[in-house]
Amino acid sequence: METEAFQAVLAAVRTFVRKEVVPAEDVIEQTDEIPEVIRAKAAAMGLFGYALPEEYGGLGFSMSEDVRLAMELGYTAPAFRSMLGTNNGIAGQVLVNFGTDEQKRHYLPDLAAGDKIASFALTESEAGSDPSGLRTRAVRAEGGFRLTGQKRFITNADRADLFMVFARTNADTEGTKGISVFVVESGAEGLTVGPNDEKMGQRGAHTAEVFLDDVFVPESALVGGAEGEGFAAAMRSLARGRLHIAAICVGLGQRLVEESVNHAAASRQGGRPIAEFQQVQAMLADSQTEVMAGRALVLEAAKSYDDGSDRRMAPSCAKLFCSEMVGRVADRAVQIHGGMGYMRTVPVERFYRDARLFRLYEGTSEVQKVIIAKQLLRTGR
Repeated sequence: METEAFQAVLAAVRTFVRKEVVPAEDVIEQTDEIPEVIRAKAAAMGLFGYALPEEYGGLGFSMSEDVRLAMELGYTAPAFRSMLGTNNGIAGQVLVNFGTDEQKRHYLPDLAAGDKIASFALTESEAGSDPSGLRTRAVRAEGGFRLTGQKRFITNADRADLFMVFARTNADTEGTKGISVFVVESGAEGLTVGPNDEKMGQRGAHTAEVFLDDVFVPESALVGGAEGEGFAAAMRSLARGRLHIAAICVGLGQRLVEESVNHAAASRQGGRPIAEFQQVQAMLADSQTEVMAGRALVLEAAKSYDDGSDRRMAPSCAKLFCSEMVGRVADRAVQIHGGMGYMRTVPVERFYRDARLFRLYEGTSEVQKVIIAKQLLRTGR
């Protein structure tokens, strides 16, 4: 995409987020839903397929473009980004990177248009940030496979038309070997979705358990047509997803700084704005500095991702720093707001709860540290 064209998309999304999504944040929080008018406009803007290839109806954004867009999406309720995220990110990228030509032709145009929603069904009770404990099985049957297992915390499960289901096709393997990935359509017999999880925050972004009870899928459902590619598919999707989440954290951090500045300027104690108090100024300065550092890190990591020089350590560094950073910025925002920051009527209270999840999904902070350390030690030998 030409730079001028991308700038036009970015400006349109920025206006849309600030003019239409931000005013709907209270409705999203109260109803636990994204208003249909917002979903429809996002689809019309191509936001369900910004990271999918142009030949399948997407916008074909590079990682550098993806993160700049994500910073705009992150400015508002995380549920808005989550609505779009699985199609563009962890679920859609499985098909982009590992799907057969036929699978791409069959599924990607509908995902890019927002006509269908895809979910990434990897996590299990004993397989979270580390998928080596995965227990879901796929046993060969006449004409295909039969899948049995249980997934948890699956984003958009209640809305999904298709699931990227990770399962062991080789019962004799352990750890990360012998894992394959299948496209399972929502109407498949034996596939059921549990009730939506009651979460601390991120209202409007739904997660649920997914149950697979002897679900038959044809041979054509095996992503890439090859067994044993599941772990590689998951890791590649997650690396891109981690960088995207880091950028979302930057966008939310900037929103929190703006909310803090506005409150500090308007709120008065002892007859003068609290913005004149040096300790409030110090918190504002710390938050703005961290947001700027996060933005610079994300942009540099995206550049390395695009040129292929680092698609493992840099995304983990960015995700680790930015997810921890936005938690600190949210905490300071509540502190600057004082007692009002603890009230449900104030955006920073909601964002404080929302931000906590970023340190958990797409790999916990602790897992990011393990990845970073392993990469350093590998290259240091």
